[in-house]
Amino acid sequence: MGVSFVVFPCCFFLFSLIYFSSGSEVVTIHVNEAKNLLQSGYRYIDVRTVEEFEKGHVEAANILNIPYLFITPEGRVKNPEFLKEVSSLCKEEDRLIVGCQSGARSLAATADLLKIGFKNVHDMGGGYLAWVENGHPIKMEEPKKIQEPAIVEDKPNEEL
Repeated sequence: MGVSFVVFPCCFFLFSLIYFSSGSEVVTIHVNEAKNLLQSGYRYIDVRTVEEFEKGHVEAANILNIPYLFITPEGRVKNPEFLKEVSSLCKEEDRLIVGCQSGARSLAATADLLKIGFKNVHDMGGGYLAWVENGHPIKMEEPKKIQEPAIVEDKPNEEL
């Protein structure tokens, strides 16, 4: 029985980098299964940019936003602190689901986490777009309010 993959040309490099060099098998789960696992205590790591996350994200009790890639003038660049950030907030035994916008970044992030010793990590196939398409709950972040600095009046020192 053969295994077949559909890989779009724009994603071939990323796919081949993950599939042929990860050394660990990435388990990709459907968004319905991800929803059930999140309800049973799994932690969700959203690897999209902060801007994407704030526009809307998976509604989960235990969610982190740790970008896997940054958008720069030169293009997308891997977050050099990604693994360090995840490792500082999660233990290798933690039960994790990794998601992004459509599935490519989370696949790469999941492979990287497995490579450094995380054991219970699942990639959410189709990402946030599939989550929304399947009618699962989302949350939008409130716009950050900029607090006006308090005006401090100069008062003369009282003499004692």
